[in-house]
Amino acid sequence: MSETAPAPTSNKGPRPQDIDDAARRHQVRRLARAGLPPWLHVEVARRMAERLSFIKLQPAHVLDAAPALGASAELLRQAYPKAEMLWHEADAALAARAAAARAPGWWQKLRGAGGRRVDALPARPEVELLWSNMDLHASADLPDVLARWQDSLAVGGFIMFSCLGPDSFVELRPLYARAGWGRPAPDWWDMHDVGDLVLRAGFTDPVMDQERVRLTWRDAESLLADLRALGGNLAPTRFAGLRGRAWRAALVRELESLRGTDGRLALTLELVFGHAVKSAPRLSVAAETHVSLDAMRQTLRKPRSTG
Repeated sequence: MSETAPAPTSNKGPRPQDIDDAARRHQVRRLARAGLPPWLHVEVARRMAERLSFIKLQPAHVLDAAPALGASAELLRQAYPKAEMLWHEADAALAARAAAARAPGWWQKLRGAGGRRVDALPARPEVELLWSNMDLHASADLPDVLARWQDSLAVGGFIMFSCLGPDSFVELRPLYARAGWGRPAPDWWDMHDVGDLVLRAGFTDPVMDQERVRLTWRDAESLLADLRALGGNLAPTRFAGLRGRAWRAALVRELESLRGTDGRLALTLELVFGHAVKSAPRLSVAAETHVSLDAMRQTLRKPRSTG
């Protein structure tokens, strides 16, 4: 939470989820060196995997679009033991971490447990499940990401994803405002906005859900250590400069205002979950209709229900 940034021009970015990409790259490099995935990502992956039991489709190809920090590889293998596992990381540091974590021994090689890397999206051949755990809130161009997902998915396949919602760390906003420290987090897309973007990307039957989780800590140092394990503040309107010891001491004092009646410091997390299907494209009928060969092939494939 001490990265540099351009001087803020307002209290909000020019659009929802305005991310400082330089800060994002800095945090990615730091998280890629961590020994374990973020603690929150592990828990959210478990909650996502529980939802797979409601889906009938058994995908033959599963693509994990955020494996390095998503903590989902083993859960996906358990859910779909017969599927081919693939993975993709756009960032070089995260790709190196994912490759190292998936490097199998001789027994895992026999089982194909390491998975196959997809260098770039859209994936070819297409997959029946594209999975992304706790990654979209760090994306500066969500419509572009969803478009690449759509192109990576076979007709009848589905996406599942999770990310932070805009009410995460909401208790920090008045604290930062009082101190003149800018925003403590980006203006993330809310659940309804994400659902609209999923539809615009060409998916059908989107199902969006959210959970609010209240986390508590015994002291400010524990709270700050856990937040640092999640990453850092990617808001372009955060404080423009390096933080010093005096600022950290002031932050620790301000965090005492979060202490509840139980004597513990508390913060809220909003978790957003999404699921959507890729249906066959609809062909318009006119006196003269031009249809690409790929579109015709997609239409002739029989859609499979996931519900």
